[in-house]
Amino acid sequence: MIKRTAILSALGVALLTGCNTSTPPAASPDTTAAEAPAGSATASETATTQDAEASKSAKIQWLSIEEAAARMKEEPRKVVIDVYTDWCGWCKKMDKSTFTDPEVAQLVNDHFYAVKLDAEGKEPITLNGQTFSFKPAYKSHELAVALLQGQMSFPTTVYLDENMNMLAPVPGYLDAKNFSRILRYFGENHHQKMNFQEYEKQAKGN
Repeated sequence: MIKRTAILSALGVALLTGCNTSTPPAASPDTTAAEAPAGSATASETATTQDAEASKSAKIQWLSIEEAAARMKEEPRKVVIDVYTDWCGWCKKMDKSTFTDPEVAQLVNDHFYAVKLDAEGKEPITLNGQTFSFKPAYKSHELAVALLQGQMSFPTTVYLDENMNMLAPVPGYLDAKNFSRILRYFGENHHQKMNFQEYEKQAKGN
């Protein structure tokens, strides 16, 4: 398992804000596309435009964890899990800004099964014959407690490999830029060859 501290230190703890913080960070300004030159577009330009439009319209295909487990039997993929609560303002901000980013959506859909898990959900969840349920004593769902390793911070994104083994839980709010960095690290299998700090250095050098 990749240590969460390796990723947190590389990103900078200041970037990973929990939902107990009172004021969310300012949203990054939207990037305005340059105007296309006048004249008829070539076939190549048309294809590029269509690809860009498809990317802009991309949305994350969210699943339940049971649905993801079923799909993995046919087509193994890594899993990224958004562990949230209904009362968490930072979770809502990630929903509104990070998860709607076209690059984020494309990376998630290309490399992962995306799962949303309500940490305080009341419905039992059965995986591989084991049933997880809400525990009033914890005020949390057993599966959320297991995935977050008892560190109940929201939002937390959890990364699992193709066999649903833990790669890393990463707590705190992530903007689209930083979330994309982690998605590429795991999704493109860089974690198999280097730690996150090494990956960051290599990425900056390219």
